[in-house]
Amino acid sequence: MPSYVYTARETVSGREIRNAVEAASEEAAIAALLNRNLLVVSIQEKVSKKGKTQGGKVALTDLVIFTRQLATMVDAGITIVQSLQALGEQTNNKVMRDTIRDITVRVESGESLSEALQKHPKAFNKLYVSMVGAGEKGGLLAEILGRLATYLENSDRLRKKVKTALMYPATVTVVAIGITIFLLVRVIPTFKDVYSSFGAKLPAPTLFMIGLSEIVKKYILVILGAGGAAVWGWLHFIKTPVGRAFWDSRRIKLPVFGSIAHKICLARFTRTLASLVRSGVPILEVLQIVSQTVGNTVMENAIKTSATDIERGEGISNALGKHPVFPSMIIRMMRAGEQTGNIDNMLERISNFLDSEIEATLSGLMSLIEPMMIVVLGVIIGSMVVCMFLPIFNLANIVNGNGH
Repeated sequence: MPSYVYTARETVSGREIRNAVEAASEEAAIAALLNRNLLVVSIQEKVSKKGKTQGGKVALTDLVIFTRQLATMVDAGITIVQSLQALGEQTNNKVMRDTIRDITVRVESGESLSEALQKHPKAFNKLYVSMVGAGEKGGLLAEILGRLATYLENSDRLRKKVKTALMYPATVTVVAIGITIFLLVRVIPTFKDVYSSFGAKLPAPTLFMIGLSEIVKKYILVILGAGGAAVWGWLHFIKTPVGRAFWDSRRIKLPVFGSIAHKICLARFTRTLASLVRSGVPILEVLQIVSQTVGNTVMENAIKTSATDIERGEGISNALGKHPVFPSMIIRMMRAGEQTGNIDNMLERISNFLDSEIEATLSGLMSLIEPMMIVVLGVIIGSMVVCMFLPIFNLANIVNGNGH
């Protein structure tokens, strides 16, 4: 859609505004500006770079703020167009601002909000678009946006907790690797030169450390290159369908961390399912969306298989209960929700319970990981230091050339 740069004045205050608007034609752009109570002084088409795609990826935090503010404004009785215009003017994120402006233009030209959002899949996923569409059809857009904002806030909070929990061990690991390489490449060779001048036999641990230092110093670029290539290769592999299936099937079985990864996927599944069911989205469409947002191929395949069984008339809990990836406790709670006709509230309770368990596990893990990482770092550095200082304990014999 063409973009037009314009200069206009507000009809009420007379304030001059210079900005850009997207529209199918210059006439459509002028009409859209008139609808905003703006008198066009000048307007011309903006030449964009060839091949440039519309919109871009938006940070989850920005999406949460946008959704919550839009829900509040719509609930206050402000029209969608006016709400979008206000949000587009106040955001500092350029990608978000451009995205909101494009959505505003599309809504002004007659598209529904969900249709306009659908044009920006990098910013608004299928879950978001489906819930907004359901809200528009049911006349409950403000309520649905509020639920969607709450869902995104919970997801963002969980993501930040996991990120914070992993940051410490990752930082300590990088520091440990850096210190180890520095000692092997810069410090140990100095000790080697000192000891070699004595001409005495060195202890086996010291000889091993000196040999390791020589290898690392000689092949440091090869080692770093191979390590970088291995990491890149692994990250590339797990992005392929085969690699993702391989990693997803194993990461939920890892000791400690596997349990956390499994619970995170289950929490995302139950929270998304609850939000969509409560919003009135058809159950088969719900399962299709949930399978794409759950974040694990094992669970994704189980949901898709269950959708086929549900289509044949089977209950949700019975269909999901056939797959071991869904714990029996969750299946029993879902069955109770089905029987009482309150499955959305039950699913929300399950997701809240899983969030609490994840938080407790992460807190316990952090209190355990911190001393463990310190011990590991101390053992690695300490072992290297001890190995290099062993000859000093027998310094007198070494100096006399009698060290054995």
